Amino acid sequence: MKTTIYQVDAFAECPFSGNPAGVCLLREAANEEWMQNVAMEMNVAETAFAVRRADGDFDLRWFTPTIEVELCGHATLATSQILWETETLKAGETARYHTRSGPLAAAQHDGRIQLDFPANPPHPVDPPPGLLEALGVKAAYVGQTRFDYLVEAGSEAVLRSITPDSRRLRQLGIRGVIVTAPSDDPAFDFVSRFFAPGAGIDEDPVTGSAHCALAPYWAKRFDRAEMTGFQASKRGGVVRVVLDGERVKLAGHAVTVLRGELKT
Repeated sequence: MKTTIYQVDAFAECPFSGNPAGVCLLREAANEEWMQNVAMEMNVAETAFAVRRADGDFDLRWFTPTIEVELCGHATLATSQILWETETLKAGETARYHTRSGPLAAAQHDGRIQLDFPANPPHPVDPPPGLLEALGVKAAYVGQTRFDYLVEAGSEAVLRSITPDSRRLRQLGIRGVIVTAPSDDPAFDFVSRFFAPGAGIDEDPVTGSAHCALAPYWAKRFDRAEMTGFQASKRGGVVRVVLDGERVKLAGHAVTVLRGELKT
């Protein structure tokens, strides 16, 4: 049976920006090897696979071209865009997901899609051997979350200049490294970049799950819960964040750029 597949630019206000994600809405749970092969074929940071449950919620899984991941924000935002666009969900209806990271939700809010994700605050650690050398920076802070290291660079200019050694980062044995700094642009509170060679992605364009760590980190520094971040990759993307206790609300736009049909 043929399966429709979409490509959506998430955390983007126009095509060819933000972070592209593949989205498959499945009639029933699929074979894991098949999903991994589809993600490899799509060759974007993540491809999401959603299956509707009897209770109306969705089982949701995410795959990079090389591995399955436990949490992905931009592909969840992309999936939600397709659920409303295809009228699988009615306008205004909340999308509820069951995932390897627990329950997640998405709602239409103030013209954006707002995700409800678990907060993942970093705790300070000594930098592991090779981390700062691989990034080529001096760190104002180094922390670790459930998935990644978080490094505060000295400035936005330093952050934008980083050309990391992906081979050395891959040897750290973690998903990735979030690098962040205060923003020089008054339109944003902080900037970030995300390098995940351990997951097969040298640099991710816009990373929702990284903002589950960035929100509590900068909320503590700025002493406020609502902020706007800009991920300063080549494609770039804006993520509005609200820290709400042990949850983080992540909001952004999405643009569908491709609709196709898998013949296998």
